[in-house]
Amino acid sequence: MIKVGIIGDDSDVSIELLRLLVSHPDVEIGFIDCERYKGRKVSDIYKGFFGDIDIEFSDKSPLDVIDVLFCCNTKDKTKSYMRETPIPSNLKIIDLSPDFRIPSENNKFEYGLPELNRRATCSSKYVANPGAIATCVELALLPLAKHLLLNSPIYVNVIAGSSVFSSIGSDEKVLSVSSYLTDEDYEEIKHSLLRLQNSFEAPMYIVPVKATFKRGIMATVITDLKVDLEELKNIYQQYYEKDSFTFLVDNSSMGYVVNTNKCFISLSELNDKLLVTCCIDNMIKGSAGQAVHNMNLLFNLEETTGLRLNSSVV
Repeated sequence: MIKVGIIGDDSDVSIELLRLLVSHPDVEIGFIDCERYKGRKVSDIYKGFFGDIDIEFSDKSPLDVIDVLFCCNTKDKTKSYMRETPIPSNLKIIDLSPDFRIPSENNKFEYGLPELNRRATCSSKYVANPGAIATCVELALLPLAKHLLLNSPIYVNVIAGSSVFSSIGSDEKVLSVSSYLTDEDYEEIKHSLLRLQNSFEAPMYIVPVKATFKRGIMATVITDLKVDLEELKNIYQQYYEKDSFTFLVDNSSMGYVVNTNKCFISLSELNDKLLVTCCIDNMIKGSAGQAVHNMNLLFNLEETTGLRLNSSVV
């Protein structure tokens, strides 16, 4: 059994992660570090866990009794934790914060997008989980980068639920453009594309739109159509044919991927432009599910273990 610890101040992410881990056949929960609820049972705070887990929140993180630590932190918190905490040499860490997603000389974390970096993740010790919007945009574009086809301006519209934009008001009834994306978000996407197309320098324009639904991301990408659409479909099919969760489909709809670890991508032609539509659940494929996927890779498990989830839309 893999013994797991969870720390962090992002409760939405940590609880979504816990929801997946309690049903994982190869996982035992060692501790959940949450000072706010110290000494209280998880199932007393989150009633949906009643009958599934009998563990109390703690304010301690005994790293020597676990095999992997999930850091569900907001920005800069994992960096501080790594500086201030003695880390056992055999401990694996999966960080769900934005702290280590951008490559740098002192960054020991592998970028944990399995469709891009599976082999390196399998042999790594520390993994940086990608951001949800970056995951969606990158999965839409990686096959094009692989074939050196990203040489024209790229226009991206991202519609995402309130669990992506935590500042959305509960009384807001309309879609609205958000200023959520930062320079780091662009850098994360750019670095991933450069892994496959080192000549990539095309301008990319991303318009994030916050919606009133809870979860899910749909990214629509428009760029120049360089080759025949059927050939592009073959390119995407071949790129993702060995991936367990990313699929080329005729119609990419958010309803079919919400509450799953799946990504659906569809391609169409819009005059002389290529339209790529990509849909994921930001809390699973874009966050906690991807973290569990990375854990499976780190411990040489079948990568779909604990992640065979189906949408309620069929």
